[in-house]
Amino acid sequence: MTAVDHHASLLSKLNSRQARAGVVGLGYVGLPLAVAIVRAGFSVTGFDVDPEKVTELSSGRSYISTIPSEGVAEAMATGRFQPTDDFAKLGDCDVIVICVPTPLTKYREPDLRFVEETGRTIARTLRPGQLVALESTTYPGTTDEVLKPLLEATGLKSGVEFFLGFSPEREDPGNAHFETVTIPKVIAGDGPKALELMSAFYGAVVKQVVPVSTNATAEAAKITENIFRAVNIALVNELKVVFDAMGVDIWEVVDAAKTKPFGYMPFYPGPGLGGHCIPIDPFYLTWKSREYDLPTRFIELAGEINTAMPRYVVERLAEALDRRLGIALSRSKVLVIGLAYKKNVSDVRESPSFKLIELIEERGGRVEFHDPHVPTVPSTREHAKLSGRASTPLTAASLESFDAVLISTDHDAVDYGLIAEHAKVVVDTRNAMARRDLRSEKVVRA
Repeated sequence: MTAVDHHASLLSKLNSRQARAGVVGLGYVGLPLAVAIVRAGFSVTGFDVDPEKVTELSSGRSYISTIPSEGVAEAMATGRFQPTDDFAKLGDCDVIVICVPTPLTKYREPDLRFVEETGRTIARTLRPGQLVALESTTYPGTTDEVLKPLLEATGLKSGVEFFLGFSPEREDPGNAHFETVTIPKVIAGDGPKALELMSAFYGAVVKQVVPVSTNATAEAAKITENIFRAVNIALVNELKVVFDAMGVDIWEVVDAAKTKPFGYMPFYPGPGLGGHCIPIDPFYLTWKSREYDLPTRFIELAGEINTAMPRYVVERLAEALDRRLGIALSRSKVLVIGLAYKKNVSDVRESPSFKLIELIEERGGRVEFHDPHVPTVPSTREHAKLSGRASTPLTAASLESFDAVLISTDHDAVDYGLIAEHAKVVVDTRNAMARRDLRSEKVVRA
């Protein structure tokens, strides 16, 4: 076959929905994408290293709270969705989408081992006529400088025998206003043929694609989106500390400022950053920028401010216990409300609640947590000592047994009226009490 034949053949398969897609990594990004691809009319093989996930999906059940089991069951019922942990089946796929984690090392440097391992795995069965798309958030250059050489080590050439592209994920778990198919999809390819294939594939799945000139541009766009949020959250967190010292309510300030119909966008303070994107992704660019001897002072300062927030909250907690109850944090019993990193989801990745619990316990306090979406603490590499702890029921009696309640995540399913009535001290990092008109002298904002 000629290079034109490979491109034309795959393009024809995509346009007729005869192509089989493979999604590697069935987590918060990969699973909703796989379901969306099935709904678009393609056959999909979902790959994951965890056989328990494969079993759950094969039974029509979802293990992610924001993805209904009905959607998984519907995908399975079509006969076009096949979850598996057998990566030899990658060779059967015409399109392979990589949705694996891109964490940081303990030194805040990019940890690309999951991308690299996936690239090597794909290379074992790579064949002419396949499109490989990376969705994992990373620094500009990763697709072309890291993934492409791993695939071309097979002897096949990108843009000739196989095709390579990047399309950053834009999932927002728990956001009822947007889903995979309604979020505009930035796409890029290694050459015009790859871009055309990326457009044909993703254009069949989502409502709008946004082509850009290079894979590095698409990678930079995603990094920019997350840096924008990280920097603005850091700004409002710093303002929170300053305004608190002045006796000014930061939440009232933001609510007033956002009435301006131009030139302002509201961001809100919190106990620290959570989730996979904002606490991690900006540091991918700061690392890459060192290659060009260019400092990223603004980004790094934002990281310092956001990272310092859990300690600020714990200091406010200690101060509230001392002033309101006359007891030290070291002798206190604290209930943390919310283990998830954001409201109304079960996702605990990079949650500041973990850091809050550890800081309180380092100072001698006893801590329990309540989260209607997280019944037990899952196993994590960074917080292994907390694994297996169970959520404490929220009752009048349990609340009265704690010296303080620390609201870290403002889930809607929490009974804040019960907290207002029975808690001795409430340290509120999300303005959850005031938003429900539960104002009281026992509530301390942090």
